[in-house]
Amino acid sequence: MRLRVWTAVHPSESEEKVKRALRNLFPQLEFAREGDRLLGESSDPSALSRIHQLLRAHQILDTARSVLFRNKTDNRTCFALNKQAAFVGKLSFTDGESPLGPIMVELEAPDLERLIDYLAPRTRDGQPVAEISYP
Repeated sequence: MRLRVWTAVHPSESEEKVKRALRNLFPQLEFAREGDRLLGESSDPSALSRIHQLLRAHQILDTARSVLFRNKTDNRTCFALNKQAAFVGKLSFTDGESPLGPIMVELEAPDLERLIDYLAPRTRDGQPVAEISYP
């Protein structure tokens, strides 16, 4: 599994506040400045543990599953998260339209469908039908 997370740091933004937003969603990642953006990468599935928790806490498993499969190409999927929501510890998907730009997340795995099932399993009446571990 490979996880990449990046977002732009605009001149009007505090780099520390942008890092805080990123760490609220990905507390195990280290973020480095590359040009005008912050980038973090990991091959450890535990780097997704906070996302796993927030999807359940915010009861957005169906939305997440839909987004992950809609953007799936071969063994890769990507999605955009709202940076302002992340700053306050919330997880909110976006189509990329937001004043400060999105947090972009790319997941790549040879068993991507299993990874998606781990993050956002099928639900019945809003509850996961079956929880699985990953890997």
